[in-house]
Amino acid sequence: MKGAILYIRVSTQEQAQGGVSLQDQLEKLRQYCQLQGLEAVRVIREEGVSASKHLKDRPGGAELLQLLKEGKADHVIALKLDRLFRDAEDALRESRAWDKADIALHLVDMGGQALSTASAMGRFFLSMMSSFAELERNLTSERTGAALQYKKAHREAYSPVPYGYTREGDSLQEDEAEQQTVKDIIAWRAEGWTLRKIAAELTAQGKPTKQGGQWRANTVSYILNNSLYRKVA
Repeated sequence: MKGAILYIRVSTQEQAQGGVSLQDQLEKLRQYCQLQGLEAVRVIREEGVSASKHLKDRPGGAELLQLLKEGKADHVIALKLDRLFRDAEDALRESRAWDKADIALHLVDMGGQALSTASAMGRFFLSMMSSFAELERNLTSERTGAALQYKKAHREAYSPVPYGYTREGDSLQEDEAEQQTVKDIIAWRAEGWTLRKIAAELTAQGKPTKQGGQWRANTVSYILNNSLYRKVA
């Protein structure tokens, strides 16, 4: 029997939406171990942890890497690629390091098939799938960005409601007082004012931000760099 670490994870959003639970994942991984003759020496649970974090930056992920470093197991088993890794770079970096240490990665549910990097074909497919997963994330990001730019250009409402506007139904309507503040910001910047000086001046004038707090340099920078305000003069 060979030692395996079972890694299961759900994010807060997935929990709220009733996604694949930790227990569901664990049962599938244990069934896989039985079929492959692998002994589960440790189960690592990540609950409410986003995949946006690299494996090494998660509490359970750090524990996993430390156990592997100590030679506690030579197999890592997870349900899918996105349970373990943030992106293709993260997946390929870790899996290549594990290959050199004779540690096999097993992904139990990859489109209905299991994948193991113990074989050359498994390593090849992992590389391909990681790249495609990264491509899909990038395409999704581009589509989201394009949709946001369209909404800005056509003054359609989006969340949160931007400074200088109020929301009426599905459209954005100009807030006269806030629009004047935007004009002041643009004019002061054109005169060479620093971001901090502009923020300090707005705070001194008692003008609230959209959330009602004090102005900061990054808030001013956001307005100056947001395409929504390019037509404000």
